[in-house]
Amino acid sequence: MQGKYGSEHALPLSEQLTVLVITHNRPAFLRRALQFYCPLPCRIIVLDSSPQASEGIADTFPSVEYLHLPQFGYWDAQAKVVYGIDQVTTPYVVFAADDDFLVHESVKESVAFLEANQDYGMCHGYCLMYMSLGGGVTYYRRDKKVCEDYSSERAQDRVLDFMGQFIPPFYAVHRTSLFRDWYAAMPHDAKFEWQEIGHSYYMLARAKARILPIPYVVREINYMQSEHKTDVYESLSFTDAKSVAEREAFAEFLAALPTGIVDLEPEQGKQFALQCFEAMAESLRTGKALVLEKIFESYWNSDLKVPERRFSSKQYVEMPFYNQTFFDQLTHIEFLLHGMPAGRVQLQQLEGMWALQHDLMRARNNDTPESVVDRLWSAHDINIFNQHLIQCLVEKLQGLGEEEDAQKMLAWAERLDTLPPQLIRQTFDSTLSGRLLKWLEAREPDAGQREAIAQHLAAHHGGPQFGILILDLENDIGKLQVTLDSLLEGYCKAFKIVVFTTGEPLAATTAQNTLHFVRVTQGNYVDKLNQVARQSTCDWLLLAEVDDEFTASGLLRASLELLEAPHCRAVATDEIQRQASGSLVDVFRPGFNLDLLQSFPALMSRHWLIRREVLLEAGGYSADFSKALEFDLLLRIIEQGGLNGLAHLDEPLLIARAPVLEENADERLTLMRHLGNRGYKAKITSAQPGTYQIDYRHTERPLVSIVVPAGDDLPALQQCLQGVLLRTRYNQYEVVVAVNQNQSAEVNDWLGTYQHPKVSILRTDKLMSVPALYNAASQQAQGEYLVLLAADSEVVNPNWLESLLNHAQRPEVGVVGPKLIDRDGKVTQAGLILGMNGGVGSAFVGEKHDANGYMHRLALEQNYSAVSKVCLMIGKALFTDLGGLDSSTFAEGFSDVDLCLKAGQAGYLTVWTPLVQVIHQGEMPQAPNALDALREKWAAAFAQDQAYNANLALSGKGFSLGESAPVDWAQLLA
Repeated sequence: MQGKYGSEHALPLSEQLTVLVITHNRPAFLRRALQFYCPLPCRIIVLDSSPQASEGIADTFPSVEYLHLPQFGYWDAQAKVVYGIDQVTTPYVVFAADDDFLVHESVKESVAFLEANQDYGMCHGYCLMYMSLGGGVTYYRRDKKVCEDYSSERAQDRVLDFMGQFIPPFYAVHRTSLFRDWYAAMPHDAKFEWQEIGHSYYMLARAKARILPIPYVVREINYMQSEHKTDVYESLSFTDAKSVAEREAFAEFLAALPTGIVDLEPEQGKQFALQCFEAMAESLRTGKALVLEKIFESYWNSDLKVPERRFSSKQYVEMPFYNQTFFDQLTHIEFLLHGMPAGRVQLQQLEGMWALQHDLMRARNNDTPESVVDRLWSAHDINIFNQHLIQCLVEKLQGLGEEEDAQKMLAWAERLDTLPPQLIRQTFDSTLSGRLLKWLEAREPDAGQREAIAQHLAAHHGGPQFGILILDLENDIGKLQVTLDSLLEGYCKAFKIVVFTTGEPLAATTAQNTLHFVRVTQGNYVDKLNQVARQSTCDWLLLAEVDDEFTASGLLRASLELLEAPHCRAVATDEIQRQASGSLVDVFRPGFNLDLLQSFPALMSRHWLIRREVLLEAGGYSADFSKALEFDLLLRIIEQGGLNGLAHLDEPLLIARAPVLEENADERLTLMRHLGNRGYKAKITSAQPGTYQIDYRHTERPLVSIVVPAGDDLPALQQCLQGVLLRTRYNQYEVVVAVNQNQSAEVNDWLGTYQHPKVSILRTDKLMSVPALYNAASQQAQGEYLVLLAADSEVVNPNWLESLLNHAQRPEVGVVGPKLIDRDGKVTQAGLILGMNGGVGSAFVGEKHDANGYMHRLALEQNYSAVSKVCLMIGKALFTDLGGLDSSTFAEGFSDVDLCLKAGQAGYLTVWTPLVQVIHQGEMPQAPNALDALREKWAAAFAQDQAYNANLALSGKGFSLGESAPVDWAQLLA
C-alpha cells in the first residue's frame, strides 16, 4: 500500500484538511510554526489559550484563523481541543504543536491515503526528534520500524497489535468525525496520560490505521519528558491502590464505548482493555517501538551558508529519513529554527553569542574601516542568522570596495529577509544580557549633564582621583586593549592607570604618566602592587584584570558620591559579569554584608574602591594569599577598623569575567586567619566550591528559652511542641508556652493536663497582644537566649538550636532567623526585605528549598535587615535592653521587624541562615496601620534596604532587574 494515493478528481487540500495549531504562552514558537505551515494550502486554525493574545498574527498571517481562548488556560487542554474540533468543517484534521514540524508532503500523502481508503481512520509516518541549540541542531531517532498497517477486520486485533508496539498517534491525520466522536465521549476530567492512552485505543477500535514508510514529523525532544509532569508508563504500571483503581475505572469506560469491539460482555471488555494497557506498558518498558538515540548533528557552514551534518556511528537506514528530499526539508526547518529561535536551551546559548556579537559591533575610539570589518567578520562567524549584523557587514564591505564578498553577503541578507525583520535583535533585547545593556545605556549622562558635572568637579579640585591597578599576568595585549579602551571611552577622566605586565611594556613610562607600565613576574607582582600604592598620588585604588571593561558612567558617579563621603574607607560597587558563554548577568550587591562576604568572597570581595591610606595602613596586599588578594585585604581592614566606613554604591563600575567557582585555598586560609584574630577556633566547610560555612565553635552551652504563644489551634500547637521536643538535639533549653486570658477552652483544657519537664506554662491575668505575650514570657524565661517561635511552626533540623546559637553567640550579632518552607519543600520566607511588594516581604517565595537563588543568596548565610518572629533567636539581655517587642504601636504586626531594626540601630547584625529550616506558611500580617507606623519610624530603612539593592525590583520574587531608570545626576550635584 506504499505510494501516492491521490487522484485527479480529489478535492483541493483546502477543502480536505484543517491544521489545528495548539499553543499556550509561547508567541515565538507560534510565529515560527505559522511561518512554516502557511505555505501548506489548507485551512489553518490557531488555538491559543494564553492569557494575552499574540499581537500582529492577523497582519503577518492573514490566511490564518487565530482564536484567542484564554478561558481554557493551560490545564484545560482537553476542552480547548474539543472547542477546536468543533470549528473544523473539513473531513480531515491534524493537530500541530507549536514546536513541531509536520512535513508538508507527508501530510498531503496521509490525506490522500485516507481518501483512497475509507475504512482507515488515521494515517501518519515516522517521527524524528530534534533539539535546537545555539549553534546547531541535534537529531534523535524516536521510532523503531514497526508494523505499519493495522488492517485487521477484527477490532480487538488492531487495538492489541497497535498498543503492543505503541507509536504516539495524536498528531496523525485523522478523520474529523472520529476525532470528534472520541473527544465527545471522553470524560471531561480525564488526565493527560489517559487521554493519550484512550485516544489510541478508541481510534483503533473504530477504524483501521496506517503508518506510511515516510518521514512524517520532526518533533522537539521534550516529548520524552512530559511538560505536563505526567507519565503514561507510570499510569499503566504502578501497582498502588489508587493507580490500579484508575486503570480499572478507565478500562470500564473504554469497554462501554460504542466501537468496533463487539461480542464481549462488560467484564470481558474491561479485561480486554486492561490487556491492552499491559501490552502498551510492556512496549514502553522494553522500548519495542520507542527509543531515544542521537543519530546526527547539523551545523551551518558560515562560508557556504548551508548545513553540514555529522552522523553518529550508529545509523538506522531502515528508517525512511535518509534521502535528499527529506534532508532538503530539514534544511528549511533548520533555517527557521536558527532564524526564528525559541525555546529555553536555544535562547540561553544564543544570548551569549548575541552578547559577543553586540560587543564586536560596538564602535571603538581607534576604529578604522578595516578594523570594523575585521570585527564584523568575527561576529559573523559566531552566528550568521543575525540580520542586523549581516546588513552592517554588507554596508561596510561595499564601502571598502570588496564587491565579491559584499555580493555573497547580500544574497544571504536577502534570504534572511524572508523572515520577520529584526527578529533576532528584538529577541536579544528581551534577554537579560540585552536588557542589561539597555539599562546601562539609560544611566549615562547626556551632554548637558556631563558639562554640569565637569564644572562641579572642577569646583572641588577635580574630584577624587582613581588609581586603576591592572594585572596583565598572561601578557595578553588584546585583553589589555579592551580594558584601556573602556577607560578612555568612559566619561570620567580623573584616573591614573598602572599596568602590571609579565610581557615587554608597550611604552617607556613613568609613574607621572596617566598610563604607566610596570614589568613584573608571577613571583613579585604583589610586591610591585604595594610599591606602586605607596608611591601613588591617587585618593582611591581599584584592582582589576585585563579584559575587565569599565562602564561608561560608573567612575563618574563614584567620583560625585565620594565627594560627600569623607569618612568612607572602602566601597563595594555593583558589576555586570560576563559568563563563559558570553552572556551577561547582573551582580547587584547589598550594602556591606559581613556574613555574605565571608560566605561568598569570590562574588563579594572583587573590585572594591579602597582609600589609599586605608590600604597602606592595613599593610597592603599580601603575597601569602595571592589568589585572594582583595578578600584578604578587606578582612584586615575590618580587623583594623571594624565595620565602620565600609560602604556600597549601587552602580556597576565594571563588566568583568565571572569568577570560576572552585576550591580556593587562599580564601580559606585567610578566612581562618581572620577568624583566629577574632578569637575563634572555627571550622570552615564548603557545601559548594567557592562558598563557605563557618562553625564558630563556641565553647559555652547557654540555656535557651523557646517562647511559644499558645494560639487557638490545638493540633498546630501540639505539632509545634512535639517537633521541638522530639527533634531538638541541643539539650540546654526550656519551652515557655504563653497562654492568653481568652484562650480557647480546647487549648486551655489540654494545657491544663499537659506535663513535660522542659515545658512550663505562663498564664496571663489579662488579655494581651501576641507581642505582649512574648514580652511577658521573656521575663519568666530563664535562658540566656530567647527563641520566639510561632505555635503554627514546626522545626525540621535536629541541630536547629546549635545553628542559631552559632551566630547568636557572636558579639556583633543581635538576631538570627531561619529559612521558612512549606510542606512541599518550597520557600515561604527567606529573610525580610523592606519595601518588598508594597510592604515588608521576602524574596524567593515559591522557589525550591535547596535552590541557590540570585548570587547564591538563597543558600548562604548573610545579613538581612529583619527576620520574622515565626522563629527568631535573640540574646535575652539585648531583648530587654531594646525594650522587647513594641506591643502598642505594633500590636497587630511587624513588631519583629521593628525589633530587628532597633538591634541594627544599636550596632548589631541580623543573620539569616538557610541551615535552619522551619515549616510555616510565612504569610505577612495584614496590618496597614502598623505598616504605616513602621514606614514612618524607619523611613530611611524603607527608602533603601541595605540588605537589598536599589537596582533590583521590589516586586514578585525579588532579586530581578528593576525598571530602567536614569541616574539623578542633578541630585548628585545639589
